[in-house]
Amino acid sequence: MSYPSQVQLSNKSIYVIALIVSVIAVIALVILSFLINNESQKSNDDFVIKGFHRKYEAIEFEFKNIEEYQEVLKRVVQKTNDSNVADHFSVLNELNSNRKLIRYDWFVNTAAKDEKLINYQHLSKILNQPDLDTYELIDHSKNQFIDNFLIDYKDTLYWVNYDSLQLQNGANMYYGTTINLYDLYNFFTNVDVTSSNYMYVFNKDGICLTHPNEAFIGKNIFEFTDILPIDTITSTLDTDFPQDKYTLNDATSEFIKNTTIKRFIKPLHTKNFDGYIVVNHLKYIIDEKVEKTKFYISFIFLGTVFLIVIIFLLFNKITSKAYREKAAVIEEKNRLLIENEKIKNINTFTQLQQLKNQINPHFLFNSLNSLYMLIGINKENAKKFTMNLSKIYRYLIVPPKENIVAVKKELDFIAQYMDLHKSRFSEELIFDLQLEDAKSLEKNIPYLALQIAVENAIKHNIATIDQPLTITILVKSDLILVKNTFQKKSKVLENEKFGLNYLQKIYHFYQVDNFSTKVENNEFICFLPYITPK
Repeated sequence: MSYPSQVQLSNKSIYVIALIVSVIAVIALVILSFLINNESQKSNDDFVIKGFHRKYEAIEFEFKNIEEYQEVLKRVVQKTNDSNVADHFSVLNELNSNRKLIRYDWFVNTAAKDEKLINYQHLSKILNQPDLDTYELIDHSKNQFIDNFLIDYKDTLYWVNYDSLQLQNGANMYYGTTINLYDLYNFFTNVDVTSSNYMYVFNKDGICLTHPNEAFIGKNIFEFTDILPIDTITSTLDTDFPQDKYTLNDATSEFIKNTTIKRFIKPLHTKNFDGYIVVNHLKYIIDEKVEKTKFYISFIFLGTVFLIVIIFLLFNKITSKAYREKAAVIEEKNRLLIENEKIKNINTFTQLQQLKNQINPHFLFNSLNSLYMLIGINKENAKKFTMNLSKIYRYLIVPPKENIVAVKKELDFIAQYMDLHKSRFSEELIFDLQLEDAKSLEKNIPYLALQIAVENAIKHNIATIDQPLTITILVKSDLILVKNTFQKKSKVLENEKFGLNYLQKIYHFYQVDNFSTKVENNEFICFLPYITPK
């Protein structure tokens, strides 16, 4: 059979190459995905921070407009005679009715210098409520450039900014602006409408001036949110400019239940207000943008993997003919290897038979001599000897099918075998059997392995009364050790390693590679590992 002269990749090589290319592609895409996700997350974080600053600046601008409007009222009052102040304020209120933020301008003349501003008579005019009855003062901030207070009248909250001017008679004229806080929030909802966040404002005492949930307006911010007082005096931003400092943390929204938010808190200081602006950005909106990026990356990833698979299939199809030819060659080679292994196995069994043939005549001759002598000396021992001899030859005549046998059977056999030897050499041989692991009795070793190891010790070592031969069999959990005192005979016998070679081939057949022998500490040691049947 002829083969193409060009280099052909094996089927395994193709899979390895495809796997390497796929792994490289996956690693590259994972790294790319990580980098893109990081950049996307960073861009979203920057977008959120810019949205916060934009919202803060817009709200700050409107608060300063309220502050500046109070300055406008001050100039109007200073340049107007007492007789026509009411006319000017009436004109201002008509103009205010057309503004986006509706406000009510008022003035009050006190009858005495120490007369209080906050009473039913003055509040009736301040709130533009002729029939004013019960009210509740929520908060009163004095000692600012522009004093102000919060008042609750008929479940409506009003924010009153005011200033005073001393009249010629010693009394005071109070003037200012009243803003309905619900109107104030509606006005703020139209500020920076493009942003995906919501805001609220509270003063230094924690009183909420604006909130998307009107039920929270006028309430203490520390009671219905998880904001802590420390959040208003610390900053998570490290900057040399105090005006840029703000607190940023993850929190749970008090407005949208079970929703995580990024919360920004930054102080707001104007002439008529001392407090904080809170801007909350919904995290699921941020996550949605990141998820879109992840989706596109996943699409690219799957497309790339699909392309790699298509290329691999096309390449595999092109080279399939060469692979079939090569597979046929490999199959033929494997068949020959199996045949060769069968031949080796037959040779092994042949060697076993030769080994048994060597054992039988010589051993039988010696055993019969020993039996002859025992009959004259001790008939009971002779009977026992005869029984052991029959059991030994029964064991030898009927070998196991797979040439392996349970450890227990081998130990029973070797005990009988050694009894026969000790009947002839009671003082020359010392035999010791040690069982460390009882579970190993159910494991398997090669047929006649212990007999071969013991016979090898007796055959090749000196055994006399003065120099007895000690043979020890140690049954361990992973193997059996057969040890004997190393007293090697000077004359080398024929077929010295015949039995050990047989064991080597049996272990090789069962793919067990830790069978070995060695001389150590004046002992010859044979290592017999256990075999698992095929």
